[in-house]
Amino acid sequence: MIDLLLQYGLFLAKTLTVVVAIALLMMAAVRARRGMGGSDDGDRLEILDLNERYKSLEQALKESCLSKKAYRAYVKAERKRRKARDKAQTEERQRLFVIDFNGDLRATEVAALRVLVTTILLDRRDGDQVLVRIENAGGTVHEHGLAASQLARLRAKGIHLTVAVDKVAASGGYLMACVADRIVAAPFAVIGSIGVLAELPNFHRLLERHGVDFELHTAGEYKRTLTLFGENTDAAREKLKGQLEDTHGLFKDFIREYRPALDLERVATGEYWHGSQAVALGLIDAIQTSDDLLLTASETTDLLQLKYSAHKKPIERLLASLQSAVAGRLAAWVGR
Repeated sequence: MIDLLLQYGLFLAKTLTVVVAIALLMMAAVRARRGMGGSDDGDRLEILDLNERYKSLEQALKESCLSKKAYRAYVKAERKRRKARDKAQTEERQRLFVIDFNGDLRATEVAALRVLVTTILLDRRDGDQVLVRIENAGGTVHEHGLAASQLARLRAKGIHLTVAVDKVAASGGYLMACVADRIVAAPFAVIGSIGVLAELPNFHRLLERHGVDFELHTAGEYKRTLTLFGENTDAAREKLKGQLEDTHGLFKDFIREYRPALDLERVATGEYWHGSQAVALGLIDAIQTSDDLLLTASETTDLLQLKYSAHKKPIERLLASLQSAVAGRLAAWVGR
């Protein structure tokens, strides 16, 4: 029995050694591949022809509703129409690139947005347009500022930019939207919330009650204003208030640059409005869903939806899901 156990143990040790050796070889191969310029990151650019998508939807409906004879006649007529159009077409049709930006507190999709904007600029033609469908309830200032700057790159190169808001573009979301040449929104989309906030709990009294001291050492008078665990002072509160006012001023200056006719004294109060109200205030230009905008444009323009997906580690995907959930709750709160 003991011999049997010894042999079994030796077998397991050998097996484990082989498995570890194979794993090490695979890791070495991956590193070598990276060193030779290979890529295993899984990043991918996807381009979807929306014209063909609409046509396939129409064709599927007609196939279901028409008789077989009528459907064959429709297909034949459609082929003939396409041939005639292609033959008569002497110049390339205008292109409308479609980008979706679903925001969260940290505007994590800005990484993909940077790649998509650069891709469009690398192959831009005269007459190119971009539609960005924004769903964003706002978040951190610097991240949303970078996202807005990416859209500004398109305008700087003379590419007409439209932003469509079907649900919400508030705070940092509106910071992005205001860059557009034209903003359209659904009737009940949430627009505005041009303001800045900072909030945090303070546990100083709780710690004091339990005999816990908290020390904070800084170099620089305003390296830290309000803290979570220390005793906050009125001077620190005033300093933070001033910083928020400064950021709010930058927010308003940025909006004023792109929408100079907007009455900021009226709308930069932190309030939000629904689409139909936002038109009257000048926050947006028209009431229209992105669906109607694209369907109308499809008659004369090539619609190309761009998506960029970067490979993420499991922990990064988990964190992104959590951030998305938090952003969803924030959007629901804003909507209420």
